[in-house]
Amino acid sequence: MLQIDFLPATAATQVAQLLLAFVLSGIVGIERERNLKSAGLRTHILVGMGAALFTLVSAYGFTAVTGDNVVLDPARIAAQVVSGIGFLGAGVIFVRRNAVTGLTTAASIWMTAAIGMACAAGMPLIAVLATLLEVVTVGLLKVVSRFISSGGREHGFLVRYQDRAGVLKEVLARSAELGFAASLTQLRKAEPSGGLTEAELHLERGGRAVEDLAEGLAGIDGVVSIRLTDPENS
Repeated sequence: MLQIDFLPATAATQVAQLLLAFVLSGIVGIERERNLKSAGLRTHILVGMGAALFTLVSAYGFTAVTGDNVVLDPARIAAQVVSGIGFLGAGVIFVRRNAVTGLTTAASIWMTAAIGMACAAGMPLIAVLATLLEVVTVGLLKVVSRFISSGGREHGFLVRYQDRAGVLKEVLARSAELGFAASLTQLRKAEPSGGLTEAELHLERGGRAVEDLAEGLAGIDGVVSIRLTDPENS
């Protein structure tokens, strides 16, 4: 049976652990809510509290049936949270025109479940530290990530779009809006009978991450697919 050394294993302690999961999950969810992500404050709170509740049930919910002939492993139910949360996380990952979005939100949901389990397992200090590190990762390190991925580098994009007026012009305009200096290097028919055109673009001086650019271009009506053609990504 799981032993909690930080506080005595009483009903009040269990309530405190569930409330701690509520607070820490809310801290994680606030950042996602502020960025208008598909899984925001309420989703993260429910995930954190649900994971904590499952852990509490697995630790204390079956003590009445234990005995010399019955041995329970409290980690078995909690372990299912890890695999089960993957289905919820997959629901916030979207693939649109070869642009993948929602991976950070899915990882945030997975992290929130872990924080909730840590709260219920009697590891409040670890849960608080994990929450702080999560906030640093999605907040401060986001700036570092953008600098690494786009600071001063040159990029190549292969954009396939429907052959109609205005699409390429909007692609170039959207690139400029996102802080990239775009120039057209090659234009060719992708499918002579399919009405698709491929444009090779050279972009530099990106003020944002290339993932933001790919997502922005994917939202243009008429764009079919986008592919990064940098040598290190080939």
